[in-house]
Amino acid sequence: MSIQKFYCLLLLLAISTTTVVAQNIPTPKEHFGFAIGDDYQLANYTQTEAYFKKLAATSGRVKLVNIGITEEGRTQYMLIISSPENLKNLEKYKQISQQLARAEGITDEQAHALAREGKAVVWIDGGLHATEVVGAHQLIETAWQLSSRTDAETVNLLNNAIVLMTHANPDGQELVSNWYMREATQEKRSTQFLPRLYEKYAGHDNNRDFYMFNLKETQNMAKQLFVEWLPQIMYNHHQTGPAGTVVAGPPFRDPFNYVFEPLVMTELDAVGAAMINRLNAEGKPGYTQKAGSVYSTWYNGGLRTSTYFHNMVGLLTEIIGSPTPMDIPVIPDRLIPSSANPFPILPQKWHFRQSIDYSVSLNYAVLNYAVRH
Repeated sequence: MSIQKFYCLLLLLAISTTTVVAQNIPTPKEHFGFAIGDDYQLANYTQTEAYFKKLAATSGRVKLVNIGITEEGRTQYMLIISSPENLKNLEKYKQISQQLARAEGITDEQAHALAREGKAVVWIDGGLHATEVVGAHQLIETAWQLSSRTDAETVNLLNNAIVLMTHANPDGQELVSNWYMREATQEKRSTQFLPRLYEKYAGHDNNRDFYMFNLKETQNMAKQLFVEWLPQIMYNHHQTGPAGTVVAGPPFRDPFNYVFEPLVMTELDAVGAAMINRLNAEGKPGYTQKAGSVYSTWYNGGLRTSTYFHNMVGLLTEIIGSPTPMDIPVIPDRLIPSSANPFPILPQKWHFRQSIDYSVSLNYAVLNYAVRH
């Protein structure tokens, strides 16, 4: 056999092996029995946990980390998604992130050298408020896409970023999804009238605990955010967007909280610009910002707002969407383009999958900004 033929066979073997590995990563539809975003379908946490374990077992880009136990005794997971090479050196990149965040005993020159050597660390969570069902489901869809896509953009993101994808409320997803799916007639399904709180002790106020750390889920996430990883950007997914829009996000309304580092606030606006630009470029209207929503940087006890005190760029979006199809209503003021609503959306029927697609686009916008800056 000639040396040329030998190397050709090696190349073909490598290509075929890569293809087999990619094909072995199960799609959400193969695992759950429906695609994420299908009308009238929700996944519970038992199913989601099993899927996360499959992703970690079949994709070289995923590491599944047990970050603690929830108030109801479930395991809370964080998916670390990056290139296989980066995953081999996670401890090194974690230490770099810690050094840069704490800035103790290093010069400006050393800090710049560490920044060049390190990777962008980005936190993306979902499901904190369990009835806001887009959150947990965009987490599933984004994890699958980052685990399996081979396009140039995704490969570049994974080569240059470490993504911390964290489920914020496993107990709540189990309760809400089971409650919704209990009804055999699809059109009768609803997340309303839950018989108890979707976080054992705090319910919706689990997002008011990030200055007290009373809840186990809060403690688990705070350790990863403020002790272990200290990401440069964190993205907190919520619902719902203002009527007549699809999603509200940064830049937030004025005035910002003036005790924060000004650079954190201007970086927040810059990432927000990248988010709305991505949606506009993809023909996804309905993003509202600034005075278009009530959201600001003032409440200090939330998952997102607490990160500003650690000089992280804390992002929030509030998006519409439900597995039961809904309507975007006619709100005359929202139909006029303005700095708050640059690309208005027309009244229309809205499906769950559209909210998932918007959320994935926003996640990609954030990751792209992180690796470029």
